[in-house]
Amino acid sequence: MSDAKTVAIVGAGPVGLAAAAHVLERGMSPIVLEAGPEAGHAIRQWQHVQLFSPWEYNVDKAAARLLAPTGWNSPDPQSYPTGGELLDRYLMPLATRTPLREMIRASSRVSAISRVGFDKAKTRGREQAPFEIRYQNGKGPEVLRADAVIDTSGTWFSPNPAGRNGLPAIGEPECGDRVAYGMPDVRGAGRSRYAGKTVAVLGAGHSAVGTLIDLVHLADEVPGTQPVWLLRGADPAKAFGGGRNDRLAARGELGSAFAALVASGKIRVETEFGVTHLSDSEGRLRIAAGSRCVGRSVVVDELIVATGFRPDFSFLSELRLRLDPAIDAPVALAPLIDPNEHSCGTVRPHGARELAHDEAGFYMAGMKSYGRAPTFLMMTGYEQVRSIAADLAGDKAAAARVELVLPETGVCTRGGVEAAEAATGCCGGPAKEETSACCAADETAKQSGAAGCGCS
Repeated sequence: MSDAKTVAIVGAGPVGLAAAAHVLERGMSPIVLEAGPEAGHAIRQWQHVQLFSPWEYNVDKAAARLLAPTGWNSPDPQSYPTGGELLDRYLMPLATRTPLREMIRASSRVSAISRVGFDKAKTRGREQAPFEIRYQNGKGPEVLRADAVIDTSGTWFSPNPAGRNGLPAIGEPECGDRVAYGMPDVRGAGRSRYAGKTVAVLGAGHSAVGTLIDLVHLADEVPGTQPVWLLRGADPAKAFGGGRNDRLAARGELGSAFAALVASGKIRVETEFGVTHLSDSEGRLRIAAGSRCVGRSVVVDELIVATGFRPDFSFLSELRLRLDPAIDAPVALAPLIDPNEHSCGTVRPHGARELAHDEAGFYMAGMKSYGRAPTFLMMTGYEQVRSIAADLAGDKAAAARVELVLPETGVCTRGGVEAAEAATGCCGGPAKEETSACCAADETAKQSGAAGCGCS
């Protein structure tokens, strides 16, 4: 193994550990750098959340092959794990009971990546130079050299701000003690913070929906708890999803349950609420939409910002990245996931070719590869790193092969379609009874060479 390729992997989450398993299986040497104190650190922040996809979609095949000799028992493929169960029953055994335990460096935050002897501007001989990865641990700065890098560092710790223009709302940093991001555990670890309070949730994705449902349950337990849904758009129904037509049943059920709660009046809804200012209001939080002179505001005790995440490129500034200018995803992947065009949870399988950059030997995979686009599925990341490991090993045929069948979302919505087309129910209207009716226009788009909607 001494002359085998060394592959540095940034992040020891599900996709990072899967990448290490595939790299190891290909006879190369993975080294995993994890910023947190142990593997799966980001998942630990949302361990109370149940996944939409059952176990069969959350276990990587190479990882399972590594686990098999340890006596690991595969969970019921049809049951749905929480984040905590994903950690306890899969990720921690993978990180601690297999050969990967020798390859994970925890509490090691990557601060910069470059090429040995080459800055970003220098080209001649660049591809032959190894990568230089600098990282911080308790002992100070460290340097690692590697032949290739797979960045699976995710996006969890760089959430989008409350401001609808992509910037923090005016006053947002100063009001930070009343603002949380992502999906806090409102009925568990955060119960004392939210019980009996008026809590605004900003966002229209699965995190916002799940948090609002939890707040309704908290209101049943603790009177005085009042959920307020702040919606940037005009139509709450867009957050209800595909219902029965969603092949990921748990995701469909979440949307249906949420629609019923909104209809019952248990959640106060403020539509077309683009947050511009946050300020103190006699010890509470005033959230304003529009300008200070013309607009409206709500006063609450707490704000949860569930407006998605964005990738952190700060440590990649000396690498030659090829990113879509709108959504910060690799340019070949971007048309498949651009939320301006479609909001399907299903994206056709893709791998090394779509994830490559102008920096030979560098790849982004996992949630980070999606840039600012939502609805990433773990199994998509597993397929990504299978393909990347094959590519790094020189097996171009395996790298190009598709080894994944994704569950359909059943219903998708596309931006920019004519209202008459939207009203047909294909993209954005009422759910069709037959999933095959979803986005018939999708096939036409694909046949013409466009990315399509991803639903068919």
